[in-house]
Amino acid sequence: MTVKFGTTYSTAAYGADPDRIADYARHAEECGFESLYVPEHIVLYPGAKYGPFDLPTSLPYADPLDLLGFVAAATQRILLGTGVLLLPYHHPVILAKRLATIDVLSRGRMRLLTVGLGTLQGEARAVGVDFASRGRRADEAIDVLRLLWGGGEEGVGFAGEFFAFEELCSFPKPSGVAQLPIHVGGSSRAAARRAGRRGDGYFPGGALDARERAVQWELARSAAAEAGRDPESLEYTRWGAIDMGEEDVERLAAQGVTRIVVSPAAVEPDAQRDELSAFAKRFALLDAAAT
Repeated sequence: MTVKFGTTYSTAAYGADPDRIADYARHAEECGFESLYVPEHIVLYPGAKYGPFDLPTSLPYADPLDLLGFVAAATQRILLGTGVLLLPYHHPVILAKRLATIDVLSRGRMRLLTVGLGTLQGEARAVGVDFASRGRRADEAIDVLRLLWGGGEEGVGFAGEFFAFEELCSFPKPSGVAQLPIHVGGSSRAAARRAGRRGDGYFPGGALDARERAVQWELARSAAAEAGRDPESLEYTRWGAIDMGEEDVERLAAQGVTRIVVSPAAVEPDAQRDELSAFAKRFALLDAAAT
C-alpha cells in the first residue's frame, strides 16, 4: 500500500506523564506506524475556543519540540511530526536551531514538521504578534528557516518585513539533507495556496466537506505549478479514523492522499494500545515498514 500511516498523541487529551508518552510512542513504532504527530498551543486563556468549543485553560499542552525530543530518545525509527506548530509565534532563527538539533539527535527523524497560523487571537497577543499579519509572517519564517539550514560558514542575510539579519551561521545542519521538509496545515484556501507555493505537503484540518477538500487540494497543486514547483512532489496528509477500513483508505488514496494520521478513540492506555495494534494488523503495517 502506497499510503503511509501516522498517529498522534496530545498531552492535552492524555496528560503529560513521561512513562505514558514513551510507552505510546514505542508501541506505535513497534506496530509499524510511520510517524507520530503532536499539537501545539503556547498559552490558553478564559474564553479561548476551538470552533464552538471552549478550551479549558488547564489543558496541559506540552511544548511540541521538547516533547518530540523526548520521544526521539525513547524510540528508534518513528518519524517526528507537528500537527501543527504555530509558526508565526516562533522566531525562525531560534526555530531553525531547535529543529536541526532534534533532527541530528534523532538521526534524521524530524521530517514531518507541519506548520499553521493558529486561530486564537489572544495567543497572538500574548507573544506580541499582530494577528492580521501572521500569514505574511509565516511565509517569511519559512524562507528564513530554509535560508539558515542551507547557509554555510560565510553566513547568510535576510531583509524582510518581519525579520532581518546579516551574515548569520546556523549549525548543526539537518542530518543528511539540505533542508527539512515543511508541510502546511490549516483549513483555509489560503493555507492550501501556501502549501503549494512554499510547502512540501498539505495537511488540511478535519472540519471540511468533501467538495471543499477537493477545491483546496487542487488549489495547492495549481499554486505549486504557478510557482514553478512540481505539484506531483507535494505530499497530501489527512486525518483518518482508527476504525477505518481498506475501502476508506482506497477512497482517500484515489483523492491523492499519501499519508493518513489516526488517533485512538479510547482514553485508557491499554485500550489505546489495543486500538493501535488492531489498526496495524488490519493494514499490515509491520510488513510495510519492513519493505
